[in-house]
Amino acid sequence: MKKIFSLMICALAVCTVITAQTMNIRVGQVTYQFPAEQTGVMNYTDGSTLTVMDKVFALTEVGSMFVNDAVVEDNRVSVVYDEASAKVVVAGNVAKYLTVSVSGAHVDIAQSEDLDQEITYTLSGSSSDGEFYMSGSYKATLELNGLTLTNTNPVTSGAAVHIQNGKRIKVKVMDGTINTLVDNASGSQKGAFYVKGHPEFSKSGVLNVVGNLKHAIKSGEYIELKEATLNVTSAQGDGINCAQYFLMKSGNVNINNVTDDGIQCDIDDTEVGSTGETADHEDEDSGNIYLEGGQITINTAGIAAKGVKSEGDLIVKAGTINITTTGHGKWDEEDVKTKAAACLGSDAKVVISGGILTLTSTGAGGKGINCDAEFELSGGDVTIVTKGALYYHNGTTENTNYTGNTDNVNSDYYSSSKGVKADGAIKISGGKINVSTAGKNAEGIESKTSILISAGEVTVNSYDDGINVGGDGSDLIISGGYVYSRAINNDGIDGNGNVYVKGGLVYAIGANSPEVAIDANSEEQKKLYVQGGTLIAVGGLESGAQISGGTCKQTISFTAEAWYALYNGSELVAAFKTPAASTSSSGGGRPGGGGSGSKKLVVYTSSTPALKSGVTVSGGTEYFDGAANIGGTVSGGSSVSLSTYTSSGGPGGRP
Repeated sequence: MKKIFSLMICALAVCTVITAQTMNIRVGQVTYQFPAEQTGVMNYTDGSTLTVMDKVFALTEVGSMFVNDAVVEDNRVSVVYDEASAKVVVAGNVAKYLTVSVSGAHVDIAQSEDLDQEITYTLSGSSSDGEFYMSGSYKATLELNGLTLTNTNPVTSGAAVHIQNGKRIKVKVMDGTINTLVDNASGSQKGAFYVKGHPEFSKSGVLNVVGNLKHAIKSGEYIELKEATLNVTSAQGDGINCAQYFLMKSGNVNINNVTDDGIQCDIDDTEVGSTGETADHEDEDSGNIYLEGGQITINTAGIAAKGVKSEGDLIVKAGTINITTTGHGKWDEEDVKTKAAACLGSDAKVVISGGILTLTSTGAGGKGINCDAEFELSGGDVTIVTKGALYYHNGTTENTNYTGNTDNVNSDYYSSSKGVKADGAIKISGGKINVSTAGKNAEGIESKTSILISAGEVTVNSYDDGINVGGDGSDLIISGGYVYSRAINNDGIDGNGNVYVKGGLVYAIGANSPEVAIDANSEEQKKLYVQGGTLIAVGGLESGAQISGGTCKQTISFTAEAWYALYNGSELVAAFKTPAASTSSSGGGRPGGGGSGSKKLVVYTSSTPALKSGVTVSGGTEYFDGAANIGGTVSGGSSVSLSTYTSSGGPGGRP
């Protein structure tokens, strides 16, 4: 028998060399393909093993050997799933580096540490009980070529695809294909699609993922999305979770029905160097999210969940981003404070320089943008709507629609809806941002440190303060741009330090007395300084305001929902529409706060302001959702009698 088998091998070798075809050796469900021009001498030892291109086969495991004219591409492995089984084909030049085992449709491939070339794994077909598991220490490429894979009986981890390889993994979602991955509801996996290293998604195919245990897509390191469409249809954790950083240059991400964050990037807690320290997000680019193109749509109903959450910086440069959160807040026992949902959340800073963002948060206490450091806007178009009620929790009692008094309540115990909330400074130097908030204590744009607006277009319609600096002694400065801020229950613009209007066009509207259009913290000897630009203030100014560089005039009544034209001398500066509000001047308001009138109209220009009421506007450019017009033509109307604005009386504005 030994002599016969030897003769058969020799005959196969001669045939292969003469016809320049391919020798196939099949072991179970795995076929190894060796091109004739590569095989050389095939050693047959002791009647028990056959060695081809340094790959050693135990003859007792060889099911068949045959020659055909198959074209073999080096460095490739294909896996074709067929319901209860999977067939694996391995290129001969990398066969010696791979240990392949197949159980039904569960495929496990281990790369040798000696491997020094990149292998491309192509997965296709379908199975309702299968998985792909690959381990190794050399970078690889994974092609998803029409794969539908559900892991219902985990052999390794429970993931549908599990790459236990800490290197770069190119994930090509092949053009024109639809791929679906579903993991097991139990097991040890961190995601339905898991990569220990750093996956880079490309091509224009579609990948649908369901995470039945934790996350849908999970990476131990960074994730880059250069093309492809990633659809997370549900997850018991995050839709996409990674460490180091998340970078999206193009493609599409759609995330729905997740119980936690849509996309989350954690600071890598892996020890670096010999000191035992963990990575720093600034030094190691860890925890950061970069959105530079493509389209993102996220809907999450998770309690205190974030649409996009970074433990480092969140940088938006381009793309179309639509995020909706509906979950209410929660009590954080570790930090001893409430936490709320947010469309964009960062433990560091949020920087937006481009893109079109539509952010909607409807749960109690929800935020559009929430960051622990600075918020910077220099470009792009941002629309934020928050509709949630006030969330209250003192560690024992939860109320998702709190309507009580918060004056003597620790602020850590409640969370109100806000458009933008930043613990650090807010700097707006370009772009457009439109914020609308509703609900008790809901504010438009708030910083705990300072606000500087030097350019761009800002539109705020809020329940509570429109634009607010909450930190004691912190300044709010407007030096340029177009700024509209209306509050229906508080101050249009409110600073707990000094407030400076130095330039730009500012249209501020406050609620009835004692609230004002622009408020500074005069209780702490702070002031409102109007030093330049153009100002329209419905509701009056903080008492004690310092006016310089121009002239400030007032009228104690105006017509609601009427168009007015504001002139600087004889030059038309802007046309504006007044709010639908009471025009009464009943007096009896708090001391200061713009004087006794509950709805004064104050205007300021660099020369001498003049007003016409009841005008008709045509042409020009609309600002502030149509509440103002610049560069248009006005006709008709009648002149308004203005008196010199005097800033007198006691302190105005609430602390």
